[in-house]
Amino acid sequence: MRLLVTGGAGFIGSNLVRHLLAAEADVEIVVLDALTYAGNVESLTDVSSDERYRFVRGDICDPEIVQEVMTGIDIVFHLAAESHVDRSIQAGMPFVRTNVMGTQVLLAAALEEGVGRFVQVSTDEVYGELPWFAPGDPDGRRHRFTEDTPLSPRSPYSASKAGGDHLALAYHATHGMDVVVTRCSNNYGPYQFPEKLIPLMITKALEDRSLPVYGDGLNVRDWIHVDDHCRGLVAAAGSGKAGQVYNFGGEEERTNLDVVTEVLRALDKPAGRIEHVTDRLGHDRRYAVDTTKALQELGWSPSVAFPAGLRETVAWYIDNASWWRR
Repeated sequence: MRLLVTGGAGFIGSNLVRHLLAAEADVEIVVLDALTYAGNVESLTDVSSDERYRFVRGDICDPEIVQEVMTGIDIVFHLAAESHVDRSIQAGMPFVRTNVMGTQVLLAAALEEGVGRFVQVSTDEVYGELPWFAPGDPDGRRHRFTEDTPLSPRSPYSASKAGGDHLALAYHATHGMDVVVTRCSNNYGPYQFPEKLIPLMITKALEDRSLPVYGDGLNVRDWIHVDDHCRGLVAAAGSGKAGQVYNFGGEEERTNLDVVTEVLRALDKPAGRIEHVTDRLGHDRRYAVDTTKALQELGWSPSVAFPAGLRETVAWYIDNASWWRR
């Protein structure tokens, strides 16, 4: 089986490549990555000598290179994306270009080549914002995103991802293309570029710097370990129904302030390093997903508890300072 992983030198992509190579003996993987600021081929150093793996540097908006790498592919895992909300607020065009136009280029090539399945990897942020409930509040479980929740993105990033999702599902409806869309909650784990909350807080704490927290820090996110997400993507590729959407979450809601506090505790650093800063524009108050459909149709459920996963993640950043200080 030949697989194409776009964005395979990024955080989730590189973890997915390792997962696939470890789990599947009879597999060939082509990674297509433009190596923008968050992509790092060093994230794949441990598999670089594997004959089943090939790296191609290229832009998913380039039809020629996309057509070249798409030849003979059975399944596409589309993870290439501009993904940082803060950057999208400053400049939205790169997000529209990559997340919408790039997805269109890939879909057109996949259709022409007769690819067996296209997995569009997306985010729970396309659903918008949920009513705020404290983590652990039973009422909160009744207010989570399901796959039937109407899309209502509230940032340039999430709007561009929603656009890509709509395109992918439109290719299924119009052309009968085998498309599955996945939407996950906040990921964490090794090889995440230190602009997202957890690696940013870890690296700043390791350098004894202040840890900036937006607003009151009570924004709630559901955290999923990247290994659980990768298992979900493989399950969706293998067992998902064409034209369907599947949510993946960790069942681990935390306020941002709680997460930062846990990072400091894991590093034995003082809570006084937390610095509350002006809130981000349009900062969504709460995200959480209902994963019932993934359990019932894919047999998937999260397995990594947040406290253990966070400790492992902190240890990884301690042991791999040369990677994040590059």
